[in-house]
This record gives sequence, structure tokens and C-alpha cells, in this order.
Amino acid sequence: MKNIGIIGFGNMGSSLAERIKSAYKVYVFDKDNSKTRNLSRIETSRDIPGLVKCSDVVILAVKPQDFAGVLAEIKDWIGAKLVISIAAGITTNHIEKALGRGSRVIRVMPNMPAKIAQGISCLSRSGLASKKDLELADTLFTYLGKTVKIKEELMNSATAVSGSGPAYVLRHLESERVNIHRIPREKKSLFLNDFQKSAQGVGFTFGQAKVLTEAVFSGTVNFLKKTKIAPSELVKQVTSKGGTTQAALRVLDGGGSLIEAVKAAKARADELSRKD
Repeated sequence: MKNIGIIGFGNMGSSLAERIKSAYKVYVFDKDNSKTRNLSRIETSRDIPGLVKCSDVVILAVKPQDFAGVLAEIKDWIGAKLVISIAAGITTNHIEKALGRGSRVIRVMPNMPAKIAQGISCLSRSGLASKKDLELADTLFTYLGKTVKIKEELMNSATAVSGSGPAYVLRHLESERVNIHRIPREKKSLFLNDFQKSAQGVGFTFGQAKVLTEAVFSGTVNFLKKTKIAPSELVKQVTSKGGTTQAALRVLDGGGSLIEAVKAAKARADELSRKD
């Protein structure tokens, strides 16, 4: 049984920890120690070096503004351990350079419905990470829903489609005044057809687009049913200022098509991406 260390105990870090703790020994660290008090069957580490020492796999689930500092802190301790990052816009090459030679990195883009284990996560690997490393990451994120393995060049497209995707679904449900408990088949079909074409427009194959968009739609609807949050309120929660979702919604609010909106989100993801 592998020891899994998770740095960052926000929405994704905590969701993953709670889901995998029955199958793995889990260690967590968050700079806000109030988040990690009184956990059941999850070990809390006092600091990042302590967590890395105990872990076979280290998952980076911190906010982008904290990412550089965390990389600097784990650099001297990580060795050849597998690193899994869920930070949007930060490439495996950037992480490898920061950590030094020999780093094995997997990059994952989960989405909001992962909080109820009905998300879809896109995974890619660095040149030094093995297929076995990718399979392990795939196994871990299956606990949060479905997974799709893609080339890293498509990661910004994944951000635009599956990462920002729940907002498109929410905006559609709201504008069409759809009852989520009785969604008309025709309205769902028309939306998914446009959404799939939008995903293909940013580089996904028909098969990948179909899997991604259907998972985003069903996961978002089920999230609404479970949380009972109004679509308009949830849109606000998933839209970060200056982010990819905001770029897409700006297009939709201006009367643009979903295809144009997804392309705008992808362009914004490209602008925000750290490649070096």
C-alpha cells in the first residue's frame, strides 16, 4: 500500500483525501492548520518536508499563487518520488525544472463535480514519468469520477472544456429555465451537440469530446441536485476573476456561440500557462 501525501487541503485536496483514505495511507498538510484538525483516518503533517519524507507520491493541490513556494520547499526532499499536480496552467516541464533532474510528474485537471465523486479528470505525464506512474495517478483520480488520459498539449483545452465546462452547463440550464429533475431530452441533446463540437474545436477527437462533455453535463446536474445551490450562484462560485471561465462567459454574455466561448477560454488558458 502506497503512502499518499497531499499538500493543500482545499476543495480538491480534501475531496481526494477523504475518498482514497480507505485504500491508502494518507498524509496531508495545509498552511491553514484549522482545515486539517480532527480528521479521521488521515494523518496531518506538521510541515511540508515531514509530509514528503512519509510519502511515496506527493500531490500538489495548492493555489497557483502558492505553487512556486511549495516547489521550492519540496525540492530538497522529493528525490525520485512521483509528483502529481492539479494546478491549472503549470506545465510538467515547469515543475521538472523547478525540482531538478529526475523528477517524475503527472499533471491532472479535475473539475467541480469531483467534490461529489462525479467529476471528470484529464491526466497527462511528463517525459520521465512512466506508464505505470500514469496508471497510478489514474487509479487515484478514479475515486473522484471518470478519467481521460490525454497529451499535455491538450491540457489547456481540457481547462476550457472540462474545467470551465460546469459554468456552460449552469448558464444553459438557467437561460433555458430547465427543471433539473425533468430535463427535456431535446434541449439536452442540442446543448451536448454544441458542446461536443466546441470541444473538437479546441483539439479533442470526437470520442474524447463525447466522453468529456457528457461527463461534465451529468456531473454538473447531479452536483446541483445534491447541493441544491441555484445555478446562478454556482456560476459565481466557479468563476475566478481573470480566469478561463470568465473569458468564456464574457463571450456568451455578448451573444457569442458556445464554440467561440470555449475557444476564448482556451486562449485565456494559453495566456496564463507557465511553460518554462
